[in-house]
Amino acid sequence: MKKPDRTAAGDAFAAFSISVIRLAAHLSSEGDALAKPSGQTSARWQVLAAAGHADRSVAEIGRILGLARQGVQRIADVLEAEGLVRYEENPAHQRAKLLVLTPEGEATLHDIQLRQAAWADALGAEFGAEDLRTATEVLARVLDGLARPKARNQKKHRPLPLTSRNLQ
Repeated sequence: MKKPDRTAAGDAFAAFSISVIRLAAHLSSEGDALAKPSGQTSARWQVLAAAGHADRSVAEIGRILGLARQGVQRIADVLEAEGLVRYEENPAHQRAKLLVLTPEGEATLHDIQLRQAAWADALGAEFGAEDLRTATEVLARVLDGLARPKARNQKKHRPLPLTSRNLQ
């Protein structure tokens, strides 16, 4: 079967997409390795980091991370059972409780962040701050473009803007 013809821009976007998928797999694996000494996974770390940045509901964390609320809820419940987070009343919403780090959760997150800082510093030095900022800007534009339905006549879930600062 003959592959469909694409424009040069379409070929470039397909190659970019495959590279991002491969990068995501590597980052998830590295995240698991960074979180493992603290008894956590990359997914749990992401939820801890989102809650550590500001008290948020599970749904808000899901939107920030681009994940389903139900998946975040399962992780949050595990973190609560481990004593790393607690649920508190939300003045803005009667039923959607806020996820708040406990002192043990803060210590666990800090422990992971120390390892992540050393890891990020080493890789950042290898690739250079300017190139990484440029890549981040391009990626942000692609993410924004994908989040907008445009003329595709589709309703798309639009994750909140994600920055390196709000999840570390």
